[in-house]
Amino acid sequence: MVNEQALREQICTIGELMHRGGYIDGAAGNISARLDNERILATPSGLAKAFMSPDQLIIVNMEGERVDTPTAANAHLRPTSELAMHLECYRQRDDIGGVVHAHPPTAVALTIVGYDFGTCLIPEMMITLGIIPTAPYATPSSTENRDAIRGLIGEHDALMLAYHGSLTVATTVWDAYLRLETLEHAAKILYQVAQLGGEKAALAPEQVDKLIAIRERLGLLRPGDAKRFHAAGGMRPGG
Repeated sequence: MVNEQALREQICTIGELMHRGGYIDGAAGNISARLDNERILATPSGLAKAFMSPDQLIIVNMEGERVDTPTAANAHLRPTSELAMHLECYRQRDDIGGVVHAHPPTAVALTIVGYDFGTCLIPEMMITLGIIPTAPYATPSSTENRDAIRGLIGEHDALMLAYHGSLTVATTVWDAYLRLETLEHAAKILYQVAQLGGEKAALAPEQVDKLIAIRERLGLLRPGDAKRFHAAGGMRPGG
């Protein structure tokens, strides 16, 4: 059974870490976690995530309707403006227990210049995140983001929203946050590679096979992963 209070506190910790790590600024970003099959605990809109208190979080149902009893701390607040995108993740996959949306600067910058994240270059990135697609540009805080991820989130644990941000999911909200860290760390490496003249080649097919096996052994393999990994092998960004 989910400990709601512990989950509230963990989400606030994640918000603080996201701000401290530079993955968000101001009141940007949003976090949610599944309480049960019908209820989602979500961050409020318009609050700086680094300074939230556990009693400010809001509970909604799968239709996005508020179902908690408002308190003095959150009666004046409303759920994140990206709630539709979060709910789409939960509707498509029963295994998702947490969703994190952030604006990691290096990763976002790479989408603006058209960098292809679907390359086999960094082993840890491939094992933890798989192939990362970039969803088409969508207006922030609108249902366009829900529509943009609809055809992707079923087979991916991390994806980029072009010009905008990132979306990471996992069985727990903590692991969804850790995937954000991995994503931005890898993006910094990819940026430095580009600055140094670009990579010589993607990993060889036999090396990719070993990484797929590790991903499967860890229970991280998503439908279509092997096909995507092999399709990406030997490709260069934009190639």
